[in-house]
Amino acid sequence: MTDDSIPQVYHPVQMWEEVTHNMWGRVDNRSDYLARAIEFTSNHKLYGHYMRRVCAEWPISTENALTDPYLNHRAWVGHAACALAMNCPEDIVRQAWSHLTDEQKLLANQEASRAVADWRRSYVKNRGLRKAVGAEMLPGFDT
Repeated sequence: MTDDSIPQVYHPVQMWEEVTHNMWGRVDNRSDYLARAIEFTSNHKLYGHYMRRVCAEWPISTENALTDPYLNHRAWVGHAACALAMNCPEDIVRQAWSHLTDEQKLLANQEASRAVADWRRSYVKNRGLRKAVGAEMLPGFDT
């Protein structure tokens, strides 16, 4: 099932779990959060663990984000992982990303891709969604 075959689901922002974990908030000690975010995102195993936790523990935010075809799903799940792990705002996570090596970014992106793909498979299965069957699959009747 492709991304465009999963219908987009909207939830009101006040229901998003990410809001209560400061994903869109502010912090006074930005430099401390930046250092922690660099350390956290550079550990792809721990980072990936929290990405999977986000997908399991934040059903409303995850459905809202991962059914949006215009959102960068890997980036969202990575930002959300930092919010879940340490209440770190996403703008600091974006800044931390620029401090990672290419290899660290690759490994983190692989973890994010796995988390998103696992969520998508589970979502499709649990919702009973099916690929649309096009007219080309039907017997050749003229209309």
